[in-house]
Amino acid sequence: MRIGLAQIRPRLGRVDINLELHEEMIHQAREEQVDLLIFPELSLTGYNLLDLTYEMARDPFSPDIQRLIQAAGEMDLVFGFVEHSPEHTLYNSAAYITQQNLHYLHRKVYLPTYGMFDEARYFGHGQMIRSIPTRFGQVGIQICEDAWHPSTAYLLAQDGAQILIIPSNSPARNTHGEGLGSQEAWVNIMKTQAMSHGCYVLFANRVGTEDGVSFFGGSAVVDPFGEVEKQASLFKEELLIADLEIDKVRKARFQMPMLRDENLDITLRELNRIKRKRSGEGTWL
Repeated sequence: MRIGLAQIRPRLGRVDINLELHEEMIHQAREEQVDLLIFPELSLTGYNLLDLTYEMARDPFSPDIQRLIQAAGEMDLVFGFVEHSPEHTLYNSAAYITQQNLHYLHRKVYLPTYGMFDEARYFGHGQMIRSIPTRFGQVGIQICEDAWHPSTAYLLAQDGAQILIIPSNSPARNTHGEGLGSQEAWVNIMKTQAMSHGCYVLFANRVGTEDGVSFFGGSAVVDPFGEVEKQASLFKEELLIADLEIDKVRKARFQMPMLRDENLDITLRELNRIKRKRSGEGTWL
């Protein structure tokens, strides 16, 4: 399968311009015979929306979202937007589109609210971490901060995911030596997830600047052995294209059978014990 990572520069609060940008990338990806095109987190709106969040929210069946779904054609598509739920809760969501239909919505579970981040003030927490069947195999989505919590990749892999997709809005920060600290951290996370679970990991990060915060790009493909197969440029808009060899998942899981040997009974038992202990209901025994 051929995938594309659309490392774009969304315009803050301009859904109209961002829709056109998405359509341009879809057209470019179609010329490259891409099967699955992945956009960054909140790709339709930009990230630091603050009080614009409510204005930018869209029902999944709104004309803007449907326009993008129809533009996908035969290509599968992942993009990010502010979802307005039937209960009038707003979510930082990623949509998976296939055959011009909304196949799945992942609502970001872990909302960073520290440092420059203030997501929990505007968004509701997602309540599901599940892999989904696609024509390419089982796929799991983690939106940015989700991937920093080891439990998300663990749950998705245990639920059958062979490909982990990470749409992101990661800023450039913490330079260490000659490298970019935030990029190095992401590469380490992706390599760990890929090797631990025998999965492909696809990281789609944005570029551009909002309110003085720059996003570094560096979108990447990591194979199930933890090798970085392809990586996009820093701070430049780009369509990164890679051909995935899904049989590598089988080879990696034969070679490193951690997924096979995982004991869910122990995990469930000990998590329940820890939960009781933290709530004051039990002891350390």
